[in-house]
Amino acid sequence: MGQTSTERLRDYLAQLSPKAQALLMREFERALERGEDTAVATFVLEELRKIVRGSDEDTTPRAEDPARLLFRPLEPFLIEGSAAARPGQIRRASLMPVWQWLGRDGAPDAVRAFEAALAQTSPASPASDLNRHVRQVQIAAAEAIERIAGGGDHRALSRIGPPSVTEDMAAMAAILKASEALDTLNGRLPSFMRAFGESQIASISAALNVPSLQTRQLLPFAISLVMSRLAAPWQIVRLAISVAASDDELRVAGTPYGVAVTMAIHDLTRIGSNLRADIKRGQFQNVSDHLKTVHDGVRGLRTELDLRTDSTWGRQLASIRVDISNALQSEIDSVPGRVRRLLRQRPEKDISAHTRIDPLEVDETAALIDFVAVCRTYASELAINEVTLRTFSDLQHYVEQSTEALVESLRGGDGKARAFRQQQVKAAIRFCDVLFGHDYASLMRRAADQALAGERKSSRAG
Repeated sequence: MGQTSTERLRDYLAQLSPKAQALLMREFERALERGEDTAVATFVLEELRKIVRGSDEDTTPRAEDPARLLFRPLEPFLIEGSAAARPGQIRRASLMPVWQWLGRDGAPDAVRAFEAALAQTSPASPASDLNRHVRQVQIAAAEAIERIAGGGDHRALSRIGPPSVTEDMAAMAAILKASEALDTLNGRLPSFMRAFGESQIASISAALNVPSLQTRQLLPFAISLVMSRLAAPWQIVRLAISVAASDDELRVAGTPYGVAVTMAIHDLTRIGSNLRADIKRGQFQNVSDHLKTVHDGVRGLRTELDLRTDSTWGRQLASIRVDISNALQSEIDSVPGRVRRLLRQRPEKDISAHTRIDPLEVDETAALIDFVAVCRTYASELAINEVTLRTFSDLQHYVEQSTEALVESLRGGDGKARAFRQQQVKAAIRFCDVLFGHDYASLMRRAADQALAGERKSSRAG
């Protein structure tokens, strides 16, 4: 890579947010650990570390960081932020307070011995040596966490961190102790399961049938590993139904695997919250994916499980539908008004040489029309069928009539009005593309060109 390319890369990386820089560093470190793209990953990592640390010093790879090595078994289960974690999840923010406590009070001797062993480990050292040291400190950490978490000393726990940290500690200890069993399970799972059918369920059930994974603490994390391989994570409920040998929610809830249903509903609730947040911010690029996920998940759970409307699971699913329906309906109702504001034919006296249509508003309105079209696909399951179909039909009728009228208006009027009408026609054709498809939009574009050409000939003849 030449000097100029390096500088461009460094400038680009420096412009990223700290969160994006951290994410890139994690992914490239994992690529290095897997032996993938080592040349590119090493180069980009060096540049990132210079930016993040502010100097060329202290460029020890984070993959050799003691805390990172200790907590590596927790990686598949970490979530960002300090929000409520569902079963099978641990907050990433909990790791550092626990590491600091281990070095200070929890297992200081084991931590110091581990750090000393790491300092003496060279790249030429056998991997088995490093793994042995890591396993020793993981066992010591797990035992220390179990002692304080089970001791009932709330004051001691409060010195480690806020309640969100102490809530995660028991699960952290369980994972550290059972990391080898989880690694074995991870190795036995298929890399990807497009459909979670009977043969896959039988195979997964056998893989999970290990005493160390069947505890109340560890089973949700084992199930999380399975969910991470599913194309549609909500299908994990089929495993719970298989274990219960029934789709009745009471029988499913009565088995240890009932937690899988709780996990699936929690994930759908989170996706629904993200969907509502995106709609509120006017960001529609991920709406289609979120809508499909929630729609398929809600429909799947309602189909596969015999749910009672007054049960906890039944009420949770109903709440997801109501919350999304309210958010979607409010936004859908606003779209026709925005379209009319852009396409209505103003009197020529109200149009000046400076009258313009904001291209950004056109882009946003086109995105909203597409949003209505996407909602139409999932309307019935999300209880927005009537408003979506009515709004889409109204939009088609209004845009079709307005486009034809605007194209015709290009044949007359003074120059300043015609320039503004051209902007309106361009916006209308953009909306036609979304509502009727590319062929119809192309037809209206040719009609607009012909109208303008005919007006120019008429002007010259005059």
